[in-house]
Formats: sequence, structure tokens, C-alpha cells
Amino acid sequence: MDRRSLIKHAGVAGVLSAGVAPAVHAQAAVRWRMASSFPKSLPTIFGSAEKFSETVKALSGGKFEVSVHAAGELVPAFGVVDAVQNDTLEMAQTAPYYFTGKDPIFAFGCAVPFGLTARHMDAWMEHGNGRKLMDEFYAKFNIISMSAGNTGTQMGGWYRKQIKTVADLKGLKMRLGGGLFGETMAKLGVVAQNMPAGEVYQALEKGTLDATEFVGPFDDEKLGFHKVAPFYYYPGWWEGGAELEFFISKKAFAALSAENKAIVRAAGAVAARDMTAKYDAENPLALKRLVGAGTKLMPFGKDVMEAGFKAAKEVFAAHEAKSPEFKKIHQDMRAFQRDQILWSRFSEWRYDSFMTTAKV
Repeated sequence: MDRRSLIKHAGVAGVLSAGVAPAVHAQAAVRWRMASSFPKSLPTIFGSAEKFSETVKALSGGKFEVSVHAAGELVPAFGVVDAVQNDTLEMAQTAPYYFTGKDPIFAFGCAVPFGLTARHMDAWMEHGNGRKLMDEFYAKFNIISMSAGNTGTQMGGWYRKQIKTVADLKGLKMRLGGGLFGETMAKLGVVAQNMPAGEVYQALEKGTLDATEFVGPFDDEKLGFHKVAPFYYYPGWWEGGAELEFFISKKAFAALSAENKAIVRAAGAVAARDMTAKYDAENPLALKRLVGAGTKLMPFGKDVMEAGFKAAKEVFAAHEAKSPEFKKIHQDMRAFQRDQILWSRFSEWRYDSFMTTAKV
């Protein structure tokens, strides 16, 4: 009796007892492609995609590989959702609020004005209703999502002139990351421009932009914004904790074995934690270098913050009136945020307030 006949008649148990051990758990090789919305020059954000790829390969013993491609290599920075939706690519790494032109709800997958901090966002997504609500929405685009990491609270951006009052924002041409922030700033008189990070320096240098916001000191230093816009404001009230996301084709994910699905989820968790930790480690060092190089570090005035808060509430109210789905997600996020703020009063906020004045 040949090997195939033996397997057919004896079954797996009989084959194993006979000492003929076929590779019943062998996994077929899987090759995916991931497009990022970011350039390779940003080792924090783009590094999250690379960390994901490295982890998938290691956990699978090389049987599952994900090639990572920077913005523009396979598709444009803002073309990644279409590529995943159409199954041109298996996955992408991006900032969801880049795609609010498709639907404003995308912003809740990343950051909204006066929204959640990094820890609060993580809690809402993984142990509140955040991931469930967002994946119900993303299903329209053939997408399931996982966190790719969080930048933490961002800076308020680089300006070629001082912003002393709300009036100084009127007519300002500013690169904004996208989402509901652009609508909010428009109410304050800002002319919003949405463009990939790699194009911003030249626009500032030529004067076609007056200001830009991106992330924080480590990334901003690498992009050289301090050389063409000396005033660096804080905080970025529109991005209290911006989450980057891995967008995965539902069809591609469904085709994976249970083992490979677990590998994808584990690799996502590793990459997300690595990004956030890297930002926390690198930002203070970069900020010291920037200030040492002559950057003028300044806080937004209270009037600017209050005007931004008022404008944001108007933007949210307008979208809630038009979309029951928007309202459902927004109200769920705010209810979760209120509880988080309550707890923070007795934990991080009180502790951090003391430690900022203590000599360590």
C-alpha cells in the first residue's frame, strides 16, 4: 500500500500510529503587501509598519511575509483606502482622518478636536465600544482595523509669525492633517491645506504655506520645519492622542488560517506599543535640540483654545444633525471620555501636576 492509500484508508490517527507523520499543520506561504501613507524618513510612524512586518515574519517562521511600501511607491499617500477596498493591496497603514472626504466618521479612528488622549483612545478602542463601532463603519469599505500606535498629544504646529490672538489665524494658509480639525479651523479663519508630509517643507519655504502641523518634536525635526517656520506652538488641541491604524482587507483576512489571523493581531499589538513608546522616548530629546537651535516654543493663548473649543462643538453638532451614525459614535466617545477625565483627576493629572514642579 502506498503512502497516499495509507492516509486515505487509515485516517490521521492511524497514520500517526503507523509512524507515517504527514505535515498536517503545515501552513502554505502567505505574501501580503502593505502601503503606508508615510515616508521612510519617519522611523516612528513608518517604523510601526516595519515592526509589524518583522513580527509577522518572526512569528510565522518566515511562512508569512508582509512587504512594506512607503507613500507613493505602490499608491499615493491618500490612495491607500481605495487600494485596500478594491483588494489591490491586502493592507495599509495610515491616519484615518485623511479620508474624511469620503465620510467624516473616519476621523474617530484617529483623532478629533478636544478628543481622547493616547491612553483614553486605547481604552475606548479595545475595552469600550470604539473598535466595534469603527469596524462596523469600516465594513462599508471592505476594511477591518487595528491600532498601529499612537503619537500621544501632538504639538500645535509651526508658524512663520506669532499667533497672539484668534485674529492672527484669519487668512492663515495652514497644512492640516485632515478630518474635523480642518472644518474647525476654517471657522477661525484658517485656510486649510491637506498635503502629504513630504511636500510641506518646500511649501513653507516658498511661502505658499504660512503654517503647518504634523506630529511632534521627533518627526517635525526630521522634516526640518524649524528651519522655515520658527514659532512652535502647543498643545495640538485637535489631536489629544492621534491613533494610526492598520487597515486590512476583510477578504484577505478571512482567507487566512486561524494561526495566521492570530499572528496578524499579535504583530499589530507589538507594532502599536513600539510606536507609542518610541515617541515618548524621543520627543523630549528632540524638543531640547529644537529649542537649542533657536525654536521659539510658545503656548496657545486661552482665547485661542476657547475659540477652538467653541468652533469644534459647532462642527460636531452640524455633523450629528446630518448623520445618525456620526452622532452615535461621537456620543459614545464623549461618554467614555467623561469617565476617563474623572479618573484622570485622581490619577495621572494630579500626579503629573505635582511632578512638574518637583525636583527629580
